[in-house]
Amino acid sequence: MRIFAYAVAGWLVLVGAMGILRSRNLIQATVSLSVAQSGTYVLLLAVGYQWEGAAPVFSPGSTPTSDVVDPVVQAMALTDIVVSATVTALLLALTIQIEKTHHTVDPDKLQQLKG
Repeated sequence: MRIFAYAVAGWLVLVGAMGILRSRNLIQATVSLSVAQSGTYVLLLAVGYQWEGAAPVFSPGSTPTSDVVDPVVQAMALTDIVVSATVTALLLALTIQIEKTHHTVDPDKLQQLKG
């Protein structure tokens, strides 16, 4: 089962990267970047998962009797989700401004504007 999580993470990153490379639309490139970033969530959670581990919540004065799941990796995954949402919002806002200014979202047509 451990290999399956790593395979899913790699597949998501690969599909997202291929979407970015093959996109002819800035919105499609942004969505493909979001797909690639979701692969990093799966990878982080797969790295921090502990088989048959308990939740990292203890009462005061108690000691863990078994393996526990690493809470730092879960916090990093949540931080990754927040950063991904911010980057996606910024890229979509830039895409809207580019479409308003140049009336296109095709990256090939925007390269012709270089002076």
